[in-house]
Amino acid sequence: MAFRGPQVWLWRWRRNPLRRRVDVVEAWVVLGAWALTVLVGVLSGLAAARSVDSGLARDRATWHQAVARVVSRVPGKSAAGKPESDGERVWGEVRWTVDDGSAHTGQVRIAPGSPAGTPVTVWTDPQGHLVTRPATAAEATFRATLLGALVGTAAGAAPFLCGRVVRTALERRRLAHWDAEWARLGPQWGHTTG
Repeated sequence: MAFRGPQVWLWRWRRNPLRRRVDVVEAWVVLGAWALTVLVGVLSGLAAARSVDSGLARDRATWHQAVARVVSRVPGKSAAGKPESDGERVWGEVRWTVDDGSAHTGQVRIAPGSPAGTPVTVWTDPQGHLVTRPATAAEATFRATLLGALVGTAAGAAPFLCGRVVRTALERRRLAHWDAEWARLGPQWGHTTG
């Protein structure tokens, strides 16, 4: 990279007899790359955030709680017939009934030592399949914002990197022109060393 000296703002846009066509092209490349970076980043980030938020809102609207019953005693130690309450959970089979009256079974995490018939709260989708607890409105907003920012940053990186590639090519071309001019005019200035 060549030494450029102090930065002068908007120098490529000013009228100057030393300004070359490659300088003007580079100015337009920089302007276009930054405009596209901002535009693509913001639009794709907003689209991703809206998509995530609407998907999580749809889940909150359609998923609902159901009371399931433990099918058979869950292995594990319990004190006086009561399940342990230290937060440790084991997989156990439960059965629940959905709105249309059909019975479903599935594996969920429950307290060790739970006897058969113990009620367990589960979340189901409209077909009665087990799902995780849906995200709250605050959690959905956080996820949508985070994913929107990540997608926007990633999408905005593409035009930014393309602009850098074009600027690097223009810089190499400019240096090659300078080398050619120096090779042509340098010997006219006197003796060279080397």
